[in-house]
Amino acid sequence: MSPETPVPFEPELSEEVAMRRKGLKKGWTTGSCAAAAAKAAALSLVEGTRPSTIAITLPSSQIVSFRVEKPDSDDRIEKGQLGSAMVVKDGGDDPDCTHGAHINVHVSLNSTGKTVIAAGQGLGVVTLAGLGIPVGEPSITKVPRKMILEEVSSVCDKPLVITISVPAGIEMAEKTTNERLGIIGGISILGTTGIVKPFSTAAYRASVVQQIDVARAQGVKEMYLVTGHRSEKAAMAKFGEATSVQFVEVGDFTGVALKRSRAKGMTKVTVVAMAGKISKLADGVMMTHFHRTNVNTNLLLEAAKQTGASVVIVNSATETNTARHFAQTCIEENFRDPLEWLCKRAKVACEAFIGPEMEVDVIMVDFEGEEVIASA
Repeated sequence: MSPETPVPFEPELSEEVAMRRKGLKKGWTTGSCAAAAAKAAALSLVEGTRPSTIAITLPSSQIVSFRVEKPDSDDRIEKGQLGSAMVVKDGGDDPDCTHGAHINVHVSLNSTGKTVIAAGQGLGVVTLAGLGIPVGEPSITKVPRKMILEEVSSVCDKPLVITISVPAGIEMAEKTTNERLGIIGGISILGTTGIVKPFSTAAYRASVVQQIDVARAQGVKEMYLVTGHRSEKAAMAKFGEATSVQFVEVGDFTGVALKRSRAKGMTKVTVVAMAGKISKLADGVMMTHFHRTNVNTNLLLEAAKQTGASVVIVNSATETNTARHFAQTCIEENFRDPLEWLCKRAKVACEAFIGPEMEVDVIMVDFEGEEVIASA
């Protein structure tokens, strides 16, 4: 029997509430740190000495102070000619890979009469369209770029070359999606508020959106939305003809990815995930974090009964705490119809969520990411 259409929804958890509940410390974005280091470097050029602290204004109008250090290399200061400074990024209690990054800034007079920002060692450079940053420019997003230029101009009215470097940036970038986004040579300077909220979902959401935007800018019309490394491995093996830019690791944000894909004019997306995520989608849950929504054992039971599954599988549906165990039982019983049923229902839910403009396929893979065990 064909599965009915579930009512799709995206459960949310207030990040501010979650953070207060955990008592976690906020931190500073790379954008705030770069703006502070750039202002300190410009001030050192003007005054001939490097300040020990520097204050900047965040987009919210809040004024915050940063400790200023000597840069990791070339700490020269020549009054009226050269300036330099470094700020160490404090990410607070957020586990971001850029925590502790040394944001170095060197400034010098620019004979062209215009202030420009240049990429030094460890700052990525944009090579693909779709990021809202011109190809060939340092990977600095709109808000941090504005902050840097405004803070520098507040202490120096001369045209400057502002060179930003992050000595460990290349290694840090390996833990990000930069290479897939066409950002080569290091990390990006990011941030919209200047403040890092620990375990915030905002950065991951933004990464998902960015990857889809870049893919569309390359002419891509079909995307493969994977939920983790193992499902990505399976997707790449199955769709070997696709380019790497077509694969987006969406994590728990399937709903965000579906909406963005539709908004950018994609014609088809294929969701590749394991049983746990597929069962959440089949239940209409488009934000699939397990802390936010538990597995619906009634749905597993319905999948078993609607497909005429054995008593062993039916019992598994009622006794299990995970969709993974249910799927494993189906595999061991050599009866995968309940898994196909879940995939079909997930497909229906996704298409109901985004409307008829875009086709959605759903593929369930095993727990090693080596085999497709069901699809719709």
